[in-house]
Amino acid sequence: MNLSKLFADKSAIALKNNGNVKKLLFKKLICSILYFENQKTIADLCIPSGVSIPTMTRLMNELKQEGWVLELGTGKSRGGRKPVLYGLNPSASYVLGVEMTKKYTRANIYNLHNVAVGEAIQLDIEIEDAPAILEILKTSIDTFIDSSGINRQDIIGAGIIMPGLIDKKTSVNHIYKNLGEKPLNIMFSELFQIPSYIEHNTKAMAMAESWFGLAKNKSNVLCLNVGSGVGMGIIMNSELYQGHSGFSGEFGHIQLVPDGELCYCGKIGCLETVASGPALVARARKKIAKGENSIINKLTDSRTTEIKLPVIIEAAHQGDQFAIELIEESALFLARGLAMMIHLFNPEMIIIGGDMARAENLLSDPIQHQLSKYTLSRIRQDAQIFVSELKEQSGLLGTIPVVMNNIFLQEPNIINTYKLNKL
Repeated sequence: MNLSKLFADKSAIALKNNGNVKKLLFKKLICSILYFENQKTIADLCIPSGVSIPTMTRLMNELKQEGWVLELGTGKSRGGRKPVLYGLNPSASYVLGVEMTKKYTRANIYNLHNVAVGEAIQLDIEIEDAPAILEILKTSIDTFIDSSGINRQDIIGAGIIMPGLIDKKTSVNHIYKNLGEKPLNIMFSELFQIPSYIEHNTKAMAMAESWFGLAKNKSNVLCLNVGSGVGMGIIMNSELYQGHSGFSGEFGHIQLVPDGELCYCGKIGCLETVASGPALVARARKKIAKGENSIINKLTDSRTTEIKLPVIIEAAHQGDQFAIELIEESALFLARGLAMMIHLFNPEMIIIGGDMARAENLLSDPIQHQLSKYTLSRIRQDAQIFVSELKEQSGLLGTIPVVMNNIFLQEPNIINTYKLNKL
């Protein structure tokens, strides 16, 4: 019996007339428990699944024969022989992660222990390059999978993350419409010949923090993504908050400067126009062109076109006052926006990620200082502010929960009930 058949289906509907469907669902539940909770004994697995020890023993023997489960030693004795510990075989299946951004596209493959099986590839293609990007991406991903030595049929899902307004109901990106007319999940499934799941990049980064980063075991967290834009992932009651259509977290399009600059969204004075990486770079180029003294000139050989965010951050870390003030100015606007979010959501933690997070305390410290002016002190006390420790890995790591949440939440009667009760 091939468990991957159930993983590949959007639901168990196609198997309803199959007498083995119940067994498949219980096997999937077992894999779900082992994936989310690691090592378990047969007795441990019987409790949430509601089956007897003899039945669970038969199921585990079949899963071992099929290559999904491994014996990992023995646990503590409860009065008799030491029980055998079981865990998922990390090489039983894999997840393909693809991160598409305004600057590049990256990809990697992860095993069932959430470990990368090799080095990530990076392609110097931007999401705006569509539809050409799709042909390049297919060729590159095909080559990447072939070179990994992994059978494509062993990849249970691909997580595709990208910026834009992604409608969760229709799987359409309302910003990057040149990706095609088909729903994105269908289009990428056909492109890679792998079941594909789509998510907004900032939401995926928030899930990465919740699964692997500072937000692990936290219930209410705001994850700020500051780079080419300004976005926010919201973890509410330990779950990612999507909003009605999946458009939550468009933090960068809150108006903070009523008479400010025109944003690419068509509105005036959005937070992105004053606090994002491009906004910071634009201010730096303008002031340096007017004669501002800064070591940025030295780092770029006095070529203003070479002034980019990493250069400004490097100059700030070297103690350049002009670069530090540029970052502090962005921090001022970010703090004003975050003050609204703190009053609305009362988070226990705020995590700063994205390209701007490389500034570390040069960004987080002035945000902390400004929040003291803009928020009620008692509410502010609850919200600890940290810089992400996942750094540039957060995007690709976020593709793992994008896939695995879909894989293990397909069957509501057994899988959903168990997972929702545990998390």
